[in-house]
Amino acid sequence: MADDHTMFRQGIASVLADYGDMEIVGQTDNDEGAVELARRTRPDVVLMQVQMPIFRAKVNLRRMREVSDPAPKVVIVTMIEDPRHVRELMDLGASAYIVKSASAEHLVAAVRAAILDPKSEHAVVGMPLGMLEAAQEGPQGVLSARELEILLLAARGLSNRQIGASLHVTEGTVKRHLANTYEKMGVGSRGQAIRKALYEEWITIQDITDDPDEP
Repeated sequence: MADDHTMFRQGIASVLADYGDMEIVGQTDNDEGAVELARRTRPDVVLMQVQMPIFRAKVNLRRMREVSDPAPKVVIVTMIEDPRHVRELMDLGASAYIVKSASAEHLVAAVRAAILDPKSEHAVVGMPLGMLEAAQEGPQGVLSARELEILLLAARGLSNRQIGASLHVTEGTVKRHLANTYEKMGVGSRGQAIRKALYEEWITIQDITDDPDEP
């Protein structure tokens, strides 16, 4: 479990313990700590809080895939009710996206589904109906996790070649992703895309200035 509110973690641990067939093997107060904790404890499921800005959580969600084989299922627990982030995090492999206003029974069901069917690619989403409907709309106007990642690196001033080297993809692949991004955002240039992403809070100034690889 990874959440910065000790009382919330204790409450969820108590709820899960009441079901008798689940064990909390570790707790931490942030998503970076969750990756290291998962390496040591090799859990079946990770309950991970996501807060704004979410770029660091996306990086750690990708890292979670590499901590063991098979990788633990990740259940996102968050206050963020934004369909853009649902799609992004699901694209990165999250098994469930549960808002904190959902019932404890819904959370338990998501954890149980991940445990009982570990090879399933199906996702569990617990959120208000309007948010769910928005998240299920077509891809038009919604950036993929990779597109958002490239846009962030562009916002940090990296060239297409530098972005490609950072992500281990070709420069042509970066250009194609940026072209798709411009079309989805309805803009015609890198600068316009960055300005709109900042205005829409898809990325933040903190995202641009922070280095997720720094300790």
